[in-house]
Amino acid sequence: MLSKYHWWRDAVIYQVYVRSFLDSTGDGIGDLAGVRTGLPYLKKLGVDGIWLSPFYPSPQHDHGYDVADYCGVDPVFGDLAEFDLLMAAARRLGIRVLLDIVPNHCSSEHPWFTEALAAGPGSPARARFHFADGRGPGGDEPPNNWHAMFGGPAWTRITEADGRPGQWYLHMFTPEQPDWNWRNPEIPAEFDRVLRFWLDRGVDGFRIDVAAGLYKHPDLPDSDDPEADARTRDSVNPLAWNQPEVHEVWRHWRSVCEEYTDRDGRERLLVGEVSVPTAREHARYVRSDELHQAFFFDLLGAPWEADAFRKVVSEAMQDIAGTGSTVTWVLNNHDQVRTVTRYGEPAPEGSGLGAARARAAALLMLALPGAAYIYQGEELGLPEVVDLPDDVLTDPIFRRTGSRARVRDGCRVPLPWSGQASPFGFTSGVESARPWLPQPDYFAEYATDRALADTRSFWHLYRDGLQLRSALSQLGEGTLRWLDSPPDVLAFARGDDLVCAVNFGTAPTPAPVSGTPLLSSGPCPPGVLPGSTAAWWISDGTAL
Repeated sequence: MLSKYHWWRDAVIYQVYVRSFLDSTGDGIGDLAGVRTGLPYLKKLGVDGIWLSPFYPSPQHDHGYDVADYCGVDPVFGDLAEFDLLMAAARRLGIRVLLDIVPNHCSSEHPWFTEALAAGPGSPARARFHFADGRGPGGDEPPNNWHAMFGGPAWTRITEADGRPGQWYLHMFTPEQPDWNWRNPEIPAEFDRVLRFWLDRGVDGFRIDVAAGLYKHPDLPDSDDPEADARTRDSVNPLAWNQPEVHEVWRHWRSVCEEYTDRDGRERLLVGEVSVPTAREHARYVRSDELHQAFFFDLLGAPWEADAFRKVVSEAMQDIAGTGSTVTWVLNNHDQVRTVTRYGEPAPEGSGLGAARARAAALLMLALPGAAYIYQGEELGLPEVVDLPDDVLTDPIFRRTGSRARVRDGCRVPLPWSGQASPFGFTSGVESARPWLPQPDYFAEYATDRALADTRSFWHLYRDGLQLRSALSQLGEGTLRWLDSPPDVLAFARGDDLVCAVNFGTAPTPAPVSGTPLLSSGPCPPGVLPGSTAAWWISDGTAL
């Protein structure tokens, strides 16, 4: 049976990037039926729930984050009947299901946007978006100097129905993703309808894309530093993100979720993608009447240094946990370089340092108070695919900038399930069927069947960590206490008896607790904590 209340506080959720998880039709693209097939694998791993990337009807300019219909399923992924089968299968296995909802922007092929293009300046249809006249002679310059997150200006000029150059519309990501105008009451009303549509189909909650966005400064003024705004994918333009009105949206959405919780006692979850400068600002989103959770990305972004990790964890525990919520930890997602590769730089290729650090970081994350999210493939130790040819890249960042620097395709290559050659069991059907992104030959080393058979694999480390986390009473709840440790070591106690320590250096150090570890990320002799290794001990309390 699923617990009645507050299951989300210490939940471990697995992020399913649907198009890269498992393909059931042989077209090379993962789908909902493939997710359903993979549920027993996720149950065996031990996660509490899954978060599904967008599968709604979409022209796929940004792989589903350009939504044309929020209440349907794109045929490439299946249909509503298949979604219902997936929900039923997940419920039987006790796996929660979260959907990815995209309220900041839609697709340029959404019916309301095509209506706005035809309706003309000043129309109610255009008031659903941010249309504005241009500046300068003939209105040839954008209404302000904002940059889009994925490169280029944040405005695109349209051609009016009579063929003349017309107004401009705002898009903080790509021209194919026009931003909604949340100051128009039709927009919150429409998303009420969308939330209820999926809640009525049994979902357990929503991951909210760009949760610090939605509202823009009402005057749309110029940015003081547009170049800084353009240097990162994070939400840094204070005129376009983190406006105070956004908190009223989350209060209302929370009330909608509470309606459903009160109806059947099964708590629905809101988790936000919140990119704000400080943990203190982050905490404002997870107050008791707003979002249940918001991803804390600072752990993901911290350099591999003990002091940096300690600072990040301490700030999160002070500012976020202080609201009464729990911290929501992440080490990776579909927008980031895979952990093994990120932690391996600038170590020599083949050193294994990135893999050792990624294993240690996983145990650290799972020992922290709060919830944790695992991106698919991290449990296999998959590295980033860094040598995809230009002609297969699909990320709109590459199309917009021509640069590979921030391209996200390398972490989205379809999972290897079995065998010695591509498609590694990812797709079935004719032999010529190919995954939508090419898998490198070395993926054979990381295939799921091989990982399950090798007790030293990443998969077993994650599975063992999740089992212990569940067995140790409410490991995700409570606080932590820092322990004295050498400069390169981070050690903390959870409760009266659990100790977690991570050696961020490369040389071995004395372990903070005597005896054999309960679990370790690598070989760990009694009394010693090797370099780039994390371990958990059960202590008798005398050394704490």
